[in-house]
Amino acid sequence: MRVGFIGLGSQGGPMARRIVEGGYDLTLWARRPATLEPFAGTAAKIADSPAELAAASDLVCLCVVGDDDVTEVLTGDSGVLAGLASGGIVAIHSTVHPDTCRDLAESAADQGVSLIDAPVSGGAPAVGEGQLLVMVGGEADVVERCRPVFATYGDPIVHLGPLGSGQVAKILNNLLFTANMGSAVSALELGEALGIPRDKLGEVVTRGSANSKALSSIAAFGGRTDQLAAIAGALLQKDVRHAASIADAASAPQGAVFDAADAALSALEHPR
Repeated sequence: MRVGFIGLGSQGGPMARRIVEGGYDLTLWARRPATLEPFAGTAAKIADSPAELAAASDLVCLCVVGDDDVTEVLTGDSGVLAGLASGGIVAIHSTVHPDTCRDLAESAADQGVSLIDAPVSGGAPAVGEGQLLVMVGGEADVVERCRPVFATYGDPIVHLGPLGSGQVAKILNNLLFTANMGSAVSALELGEALGIPRDKLGEVVTRGSANSKALSSIAAFGGRTDQLAAIAGALLQKDVRHAASIADAASAPQGAVFDAADAALSALEHPR
């Protein structure tokens, strides 16, 4: 299978490297030439446009930031769908609204292209160990065709159901992470009010039974959220908004998880 990869950021870059190191014919495209520099000594080829990349690929993986980016890269005049032949596959590794995937899947189907959603979790360290969590939604036969490529960087690879299922799972994961962050901030603020410095309480709790990935993330910045807000605030805001939209569309109650998540977003100065 010939693979194209777009989105060579802190997570996508290592994913693409695992693909080419796994022996796959890999083509890359990037808006910023600097993100291509780490591949200079590899067998990866460079395309001048997403369409040119797609024409050289059977599977195109996207790991760009958000819904608008995915849509632009796929549907622009020189986008992926302008170059991908019938029978090709698009895998969306970005975390986007499931409706975005469904809408794009309709456009792809018009030219015989299959689309699956395959958001990921774990970051660069998990990629390096081949243990990135891949959450997949889409037709089972299409998912199985992609599984060997995903296995170069992912384990486990979980097929959750029809198109959009992977996005729902990833968005709920990020919602709960944000809620955990809200609870952690509240506990650190309470500790500070009771005379225990945030950094010291963080040092203790990260080694105790109440530890969480969210708390560890805050503790890494001395118990403060200002630096973390610059890194993750906008992304978590996007995902909580998506979670609320999905819940509202299903007439599902939002519940306490949203209250805690909203507390985190307020602390990060990115309110929902």
